[in-house]
Amino acid sequence: MSEHHLPDNIAHFARALRKAGLPVGPGTVLDALAAVEAAGLGSREDLYWTLHSVFVMRHEQSPLFEQAFHIFFRRRGLLEKMIAAMSPMAPSLAADQQKQDAGALRVNEALQPRTDREPRTEETEISAQFMASSAELLQSKDFAQMTAAEIAQAQRQIARLVLPDDAVVTRRYMVDPRGPRIDPRASFRRSLRSGGAGIELARRSRRVLHPPIVALCDISGSMDDYTRIFLHFLHALMEARGRVQVFLFATRLTNVTRQLRARDPDEALERCGGVVKDWAGGTRIADALHDFNNHWSRRALSGGPVVLLFTDGLERTVDHDLAFEMDRLRRSCRRLVWLNPLLRYQGFEARAAGIRAMLPHVDEFRPIHNLASIAGLCEALQQGRDAKADPRRWVQQAA
Repeated sequence: MSEHHLPDNIAHFARALRKAGLPVGPGTVLDALAAVEAAGLGSREDLYWTLHSVFVMRHEQSPLFEQAFHIFFRRRGLLEKMIAAMSPMAPSLAADQQKQDAGALRVNEALQPRTDREPRTEETEISAQFMASSAELLQSKDFAQMTAAEIAQAQRQIARLVLPDDAVVTRRYMVDPRGPRIDPRASFRRSLRSGGAGIELARRSRRVLHPPIVALCDISGSMDDYTRIFLHFLHALMEARGRVQVFLFATRLTNVTRQLRARDPDEALERCGGVVKDWAGGTRIADALHDFNNHWSRRALSGGPVVLLFTDGLERTVDHDLAFEMDRLRRSCRRLVWLNPLLRYQGFEARAAGIRAMLPHVDEFRPIHNLASIAGLCEALQQGRDAKADPRRWVQQAA
């Protein structure tokens, strides 16, 4: 391998970074080539930090770059050949085996070569009216029945969802050059600049904000197949509107809002798993709600948020505390939406004691088991309450 192949390899590496999600353009590639030429190739670490200083602009991009670097330059001893071509004496480095960290799946897909050759098969004409497209099948397929590839595709579709536009007009005003109202105080302050010779009118308009969202997610063993997909949706929602707080609970309550703010969704879920000690454990809904109401409600429920309660309601021990904590939570928020994957069954009935204790205190009772139900949740958050999700009909059936 000659030194002339270095620009091609760095260009291919930059293309892989761009496919993995990093904002890499032609100018960045030229900067990387100039940096490598100026720094030289003495070791693997030198090349890593030289390219890192050019391609990585934000802290959240470091995990993706690290995975891409180790995977790309591990193949066929590529890095050793580049070092040997540019350095007269360079040590031989063995490729380290890297585990699948955050972002590794997307990097592997970006670096995996695609083959255009496909085996020839006998063509068979099938009427389209008897077949559903793969996208339609994926929309209705239960998360618990998806393969790893389908889950990855579902996560990408969640990131492209049309998120709810439920902005409300507040009583507070903000500076707006085209606002309908004149701001007298700002106008008089502007007039002081010219000594009062003229008045330049300042305008303002009412501030428009999205209502905050608070998500309480059950991560017990019975909910594990659905919680991870729902956390991807919450991550996309947090990226779009910001005012989202997330709490996870099984036998204890954990605030993972800070961990979920990581730009990369894989890294965000990995951070959440690092701070949660009871993932896929038992279920203590009443204790978790009691902890939230006593220690977090005053801070998290300010501003009239919409609360998303993500659980199947299968409480281990049911007493009057569960109904009391649910009622307390309902009185503290704008709207309480219960998302239950058990509604995927057509013959579902509110027979469990925990479900019967919780149902009278929620505003909506919705399914959350596939992409179609997540899209329906987005529409419900934007349009307001839906009569089809009225929990009273389930209460009447249980009675």
